[in-house]
Amino acid sequence: MRVLRARVRKADLFASLVVFLVALPLCVGVAIASGVPTELGLVTGIVGGLVAGALPGSSLQVSGPAAGLTVLVYEAVHRYGVGALGVLVFGAGLVQLGLGMLRLGRWFRAVSVAVVQGMLAGIGLVLVAGQMYALGDVTAPGGGLGKLTGLVSLPALLDPVALSVGGATMAVLLLWPRWKRGARLVPAPLVAVGLAAAVTGVFGLEVRRVEVRGLLDAVRLPEAADVGRLTEVGVLGTVVAFALIASAESLFSAAAVDRLHDGRRTDYDRELIAQGAGNAVCGVLGALPMTAVIVRSAANVQAGAETKASRVLHGVWLLLFTVVVPGVLGVIPVAALAALLVHAGCKLVPVREVREVRGLWRGHRGEVVVLVVTATAIVVGNLFEGVLVGLALAVAKTAWDVSHVHVETEDRGEAGLVVRVLGHATFLRLPKLLDALEALPRDREVRLELGGLRHLDHACAAALEGWAAGRGQALTAGVGVGG
Repeated sequence: MRVLRARVRKADLFASLVVFLVALPLCVGVAIASGVPTELGLVTGIVGGLVAGALPGSSLQVSGPAAGLTVLVYEAVHRYGVGALGVLVFGAGLVQLGLGMLRLGRWFRAVSVAVVQGMLAGIGLVLVAGQMYALGDVTAPGGGLGKLTGLVSLPALLDPVALSVGGATMAVLLLWPRWKRGARLVPAPLVAVGLAAAVTGVFGLEVRRVEVRGLLDAVRLPEAADVGRLTEVGVLGTVVAFALIASAESLFSAAAVDRLHDGRRTDYDRELIAQGAGNAVCGVLGALPMTAVIVRSAANVQAGAETKASRVLHGVWLLLFTVVVPGVLGVIPVAALAALLVHAGCKLVPVREVREVRGLWRGHRGEVVVLVVTATAIVVGNLFEGVLVGLALAVAKTAWDVSHVHVETEDRGEAGLVVRVLGHATFLRLPKLLDALEALPRDREVRLELGGLRHLDHACAAALEGWAAGRGQALTAGVGVGG
């Protein structure tokens, strides 16, 4: 038994080091892309390990700042300022705690796959477009649409040295995983960023580097004025957006991680509570919002983690690194982190689904429309509005799909016509239903049978009664005109 326990501890220790090496450059890169001090990304990673990692829910899932929220965080910081970020994240954490305590975590699995894929595609496109500017040490314009349109004139503004550093970093990210043995020992993000820092330092290349102020200097507790902003409608909308999108991303990640191992399955409600507690702490510290991250979680599983000790220890390593050797971050080129985020952004775009879009279009055109409209709305507007548009469209599509109505007519000679209405009669199919009924000959007796209807809404019931009254006859017995 002692040997087994030692083996488990050794496996979790090794996995925690791997996750730490993966998380370190991603925490820094996400913070820069979000428009906040570098240290705030590390604070979120630390809290993700020490707080969310210690709570029950998903045993192998790792939490921290995620590329999927950079667009929304950047917009929030640009609109309300870095000082208000803590209040926004704290409020989102409270919402998540409430959702988890009400046992609503499992309902996030009911969100349309097309909306999720569209959300990821929109986030990925905006993230990639924004980081293309950082690859060449150029300041990106605001808004997703502005970033995309600005790409036309971008080549003339790029710094060739920074672009070379970013391009080389991207090449390492793509090529390093092909060496299986090396990739198992050292993660590709650490190799790519480490080489970029070493080369720019040795050759003294003039590129923009990460600015480091110190962990305590970056942490900012919310003030009373910031808390008072929670009464603003726009602020509350951002809080809800943080909570819903972070929750959805975390629980979708949990479902994916569960497929990677044979251990205990995720308790979605407890995981939502863990995420809420972590975000509440991040909010008190003024840090970035936290979600479960599939990249780190997959690295944790693949490294052989067996218990949640690995994710807690990864937070310990992040804390020790930030406190003991924070100056190391100052040698990292921003262009290298931009390449890392471009690589992460491309992974957010559901490339396989896009490749299969021709086949998907033949059988599920509505899903393709929801995916494309959601992604476009995020690029043109913002993340929250895009997700709301996608959800509304998905609900409308579902309502349309289930409201099938079919009209059958049987001629019984002198006894007249028997008309049977089958399916789901809703207002969406009312024009089709009325067209079929109004096409019936007016000189024949008609018996309308609605017993085959599974649902009849008020609009259709009223229309049927009006149609019967217009023909000067009452609806016959056995016809259900209820709701």
